[in-house]
Amino acid sequence: MGYPYCMAISFPKVYPILDSSVIPAAGRAAFLSRLGGSLADAGVTLLEYRNKTGSEAELMADAALLRAAMPSGQVKLILDDRADLIEHIGFDGVHVDTGDLTPAAARKLLGPERIIGTFGGGAELVPGILQTPADYFSIGVVFPTRTKQVTAPPIGMEGVRRLREQAGPGPVLVAIGGITLATAPAALEAGATLVAIAGALFRQEDPAAEFRKWVALLG
Repeated sequence: MGYPYCMAISFPKVYPILDSSVIPAAGRAAFLSRLGGSLADAGVTLLEYRNKTGSEAELMADAALLRAAMPSGQVKLILDDRADLIEHIGFDGVHVDTGDLTPAAARKLLGPERIIGTFGGGAELVPGILQTPADYFSIGVVFPTRTKQVTAPPIGMEGVRRLREQAGPGPVLVAIGGITLATAPAALEAGATLVAIAGALFRQEDPAAEFRKWVALLG
């Protein structure tokens, strides 16, 4: 049974995570406007923006550009960590991990209409995590990744399968970490509801065209 404040959300199979490390310093605004518009045109309906190292001013500026290029109602935008900024930037939700605001605190701050995601587990589910007011739970890392610093070993497809068994059929599980177009179908078959992709998408010359390939394969 889901937490009473969680929304009934239809999640897509592919969840792009735009890490600030792939955004060029020169021509940053034009790059983000062009990228956001092309992804919206390609059918992206859910995207996370993650900036672990930039200033708050940079984060706010980037977020405004993404929101303008990816209209509310068409694309749900998730901000990593900073639940306190969601209202200011007009994003649709927040992803909080260990060490950030708890899902309960984020829900209290943002109310029932925003999307809240959190880390669900690696080798095992985080104890009690399914009782928190989160809409989705990221699991992994599935494979080694260069996009985010992690210390735990990859869980592989067996880990995805094990966590699905532990979670039961209801919770939304997002497989994350090193997933490629070749391995994504297996991650979904193993029990992930959707797959998150960062480098596999945004290190391509044309991310929008690459996204269309993922959708064509996964639906």
